[in-house]
Amino acid sequence: MWARRAELADAINSSGENAAYLPGVPLPGNISATSDIAEALAGVEAVLMVTPSTSLREMSRAIRPHLQPNAAIALCCKGIERGTGLLLSEVVAQELPGHPVGAISGPTFARETALDHPTAATVAFPFNYGHRLEPGSAPAVRLAVSMSGGGFRPYVSDDLVGVEVGGAVKNVIAIACGMMSGAGFAENTRAALIARGIDEMKVLAEALGGRRETVTGLAGAGDLTLTCSSTTSRNMSLGLQLGKGIARRDCFDGQPIVVEGEANARSVIDLARRIGVVMPISQTVHAVLHEGADLAQTFSALWSRPIEAEPRALELSFADAGPIAPFNFKAQTS
Repeated sequence: MWARRAELADAINSSGENAAYLPGVPLPGNISATSDIAEALAGVEAVLMVTPSTSLREMSRAIRPHLQPNAAIALCCKGIERGTGLLLSEVVAQELPGHPVGAISGPTFARETALDHPTAATVAFPFNYGHRLEPGSAPAVRLAVSMSGGGFRPYVSDDLVGVEVGGAVKNVIAIACGMMSGAGFAENTRAALIARGIDEMKVLAEALGGRRETVTGLAGAGDLTLTCSSTTSRNMSLGLQLGKGIARRDCFDGQPIVVEGEANARSVIDLARRIGVVMPISQTVHAVLHEGADLAQTFSALWSRPIEAEPRALELSFADAGPIAPFNFKAQTS
């Protein structure tokens, strides 16, 4: 396990735990930490990249000289690169050509996973023809087998795009849920945001070549449900504080906490605008976080948008339908 700071690596090795991030959780005895990237990567066949999405390109460049040929790279961070609109797997593919690149994603709060609570996640890598003939040769399968055990149950997917989109967008929707909860709304509102948030994931995934059904799995609906249900999620917690009227600089008691959804909101909307995908909830979060929009007014505008059909197959738009006569619910009296 690599740590950026030598003192953190030394502390992990001396105490057998990562007291800064997982206090009270003993690490297995065969895990050690180092601040030397070359030492961490010597001879390894697979690498888990757990750095924040904003530093992924930098870290990919840093590990490049030390990787074994064909070492598999599995991304545990989630997002879309700002400016380029690239999925994180595409960022790594640019920096580490020739290496299989995939992702591990799902409803996995770190502490619960480390304590071996029953946890499931998706391991996604592209599959070629050879992998289908011999599944045991596929990086996704090998990694899933390597990580399986105890309470951790991985599932395998070949839809890397769908898995990555689910992981990026769910952070933004979780901020929306937090904002509405902080503003005093309850379960109806959160359930609606989750359901419509999944639809935004589906639309973006499909536009990028992923599959809609992937978003209904662990890396989409599963992760979204978890992230939108607990303040253990930094995304949900940030939204909750903003919904209560706390200024961004004062959230988390003024500590510089990295919240992935904050950066994701900008990159997701930049990408959506570029490819012509409409994502109203994500746009609302983006407006509040990055355009100085008033939270109450912006969410009110979200809810008062023109009525539309839920299933895609219906393809109805009421925006230009002209006046529509509502039903009369008042009893007629003579």
